[in-house]
Amino acid sequence: MAVTEPAPAVPPGATIHEDRRATGEGGAHEGILRRQAQRESAARTYARSLPIVPVRARGLTIEGADGRRYLDCLSGAGTLALGHNHPVVLEAIRKVLDSGAPLHILDLATPVKDAFVTELFATLPEKLAADARIQFCGPAGTDAVEAALKLVRTATGRRGVLSFSGAYHGMTAGALDASGGATDVRVARLPYPRDYRCPFGVGGERGAELAARWTESLLDDPKSGVPAPAGMILEPVQGEGGVIPAPDSWLRRMREITEARSIPLVADEIQTGVGRTGAFWAVEHSGVVPDVMVLSKAIGGSLPLAVVVYKAELDAWEPGAHAGTFRGNQLAMAAGAATLAYVRENGLAERAGTLGARMLGQLQGLAATDPRIGDVRGRGLMIGVELVDPEATPTEAPGTHDLAPPPDPELALAVQRNCLDRGLIVELGGRHNAVVRLLPPLTLTDEQAAAVLDRFADALAAAERTDRPRPSQPSR
Repeated sequence: MAVTEPAPAVPPGATIHEDRRATGEGGAHEGILRRQAQRESAARTYARSLPIVPVRARGLTIEGADGRRYLDCLSGAGTLALGHNHPVVLEAIRKVLDSGAPLHILDLATPVKDAFVTELFATLPEKLAADARIQFCGPAGTDAVEAALKLVRTATGRRGVLSFSGAYHGMTAGALDASGGATDVRVARLPYPRDYRCPFGVGGERGAELAARWTESLLDDPKSGVPAPAGMILEPVQGEGGVIPAPDSWLRRMREITEARSIPLVADEIQTGVGRTGAFWAVEHSGVVPDVMVLSKAIGGSLPLAVVVYKAELDAWEPGAHAGTFRGNQLAMAAGAATLAYVRENGLAERAGTLGARMLGQLQGLAATDPRIGDVRGRGLMIGVELVDPEATPTEAPGTHDLAPPPDPELALAVQRNCLDRGLIVELGGRHNAVVRLLPPLTLTDEQAAAVLDRFADALAAAERTDRPRPSQPSR
């Protein structure tokens, strides 16, 4: 497959900028990027590392205004379970638009909403779905996290929250409090088990067991300084934390620990849900049934939608206790129902598990020949490659290995840039932004998977030839 492919002919009605781009006269995309830098806030993120101007997209492929095509392994940060503009999603949206149905309905009942809830409940863990309630939130996942925290505080009458090192739950105040980078908050931080760079220096089952024991000790010690919490929130696979899957045995221990102490367990499935990890919901790998599930991203079929699903016994809210003007996104509900049904009916979760395991194996083979790859990990089509500086002095115990070289964020950035040059969009994450993340759509074909890995390998090799400063210590 070519690194870049020629753009199709400019369609009727295209702007003059597109005409110039197609004939090589314009470079309109450069002007768009320049105006974005001038007018958008300094808080913009993806636009800094991915200086492209998407104009068309289908499946895995994005076409930029400069005529180049890219394989998109960011997928809207995991939002696009079916890739860009999947036919079943477009058909569902058009059906609502053509029907004359209201697009904005607050929290009123509609046939579209009823169909979405019915489809969603059909996918939930059976023991949760049998007696669950659903709360539609503002359209971003972070609002659903806020709602979940408010819910368990209301239901228990307690205030504190347990969360984990490396967590990411959103950007609003309460969600940030429970995330890994928070400061001066009423949240107790617990160790999240990691094989590589284990906080206890042992990794594996022993590291997970120590993490569970720490949690029990904290809760049962009257002098720990941590009063009985309102709830525990965790990600079955930490995404922004560096693509770190929680061991199934540890998740079961967390369920046992919280259940024995009447602490609601909140599973943040915003990025891991809808088949991403090889099960429809990532908690299903361990057989755990949480008290609360926080859902967003893929459930809206590419459009904004966020909900909290929880056991009926927690439904202690008064009317209006958590509201939002845009909690009735009819188009997202239609697109989401179509996406959920397509993933379920076509076995895409199982497909993600099989293809993801194959990709992990191939990347681990690459790691065996390149010492700059410190670790390859993930679950399903949620994959992370941690890049390190093998020439620097090891600074951390990686767990089951002897010593881990420090993470190399500059190498990761160089690889990301080289991937983009080769028509591959990837994201960075992890503690030091040294983990290259792959989040392709669940519709990824074998041929596309091979192209993704080929381009990544080429980008890594090219980064080796790049003259760049190599810090002796990781950026903190």
